[in-house]
Amino acid sequence: MSKIVLFDLDDTILDFHKCEKAALTQTLKALDVPVTEQNITLYSKINDSMWKKLERGELTRQQVLTNRFEEFFNQIGICRDSLKTKTLYEQSLSRQCYFVEGALPLLKHLYKKYDLYIISNGTAHVQDGRIAAAKIAKYFKDIFISDKIGKNKPSKEFFIYCAEHITNFDPKDAIIVGDSPSSDILGGINAGITTCRYNPQNAENLSGIIPDYQISRLSDLPKILERHFKNGGEK
Repeated sequence: MSKIVLFDLDDTILDFHKCEKAALTQTLKALDVPVTEQNITLYSKINDSMWKKLERGELTRQQVLTNRFEEFFNQIGICRDSLKTKTLYEQSLSRQCYFVEGALPLLKHLYKKYDLYIISNGTAHVQDGRIAAAKIAKYFKDIFISDKIGKNKPSKEFFIYCAEHITNFDPKDAIIVGDSPSSDILGGINAGITTCRYNPQNAENLSGIIPDYQISRLSDLPKILERHFKNGGEK
């Protein structure tokens, strides 16, 4: 049987915070909005909060993509067109491809031994652009993006779709690697798949969502995978 590794994309393979900062900086400059660390931090906080609401089913994707800019402009007291901002931002973000430290060497090593897949909650044309810019599609058997599927992590339906599109998929022969307890780890738990959280800051987990494994460096993942699959997928 194939040994399957399901990778989250943002902040697991590609450094989303660097990508976000670069794209937001370009967008704000184009709109003549002050580019400050305070404004960048505020937007990032608003954006993260709204994606968490998407995960919980409290907002639709389109609401997230426009409401985040409406809320941002409201809080800084500046009037700008949210739809225009969304377009400019997504165009810029789709070209950003900063890697998480150690991610590219890891993929080059692992794809020879395991069947790798991407599982992402991102917007399709943005993630497609970033994956193309990073030139990493060749390392993956397939790429699953929630915007294309119509279901989001951590829903069981998202993972059912992935399983149905992976030949002879067996949860015992798979492991999810991602940074988000509320998306990747809870998704794995919902789907009965072993989970490994990438937590480079060793941040305290206050969510109550516990991964089967945790690493602070991507270079530690090969040993985890080797041991896990050698034990027949036993947690």
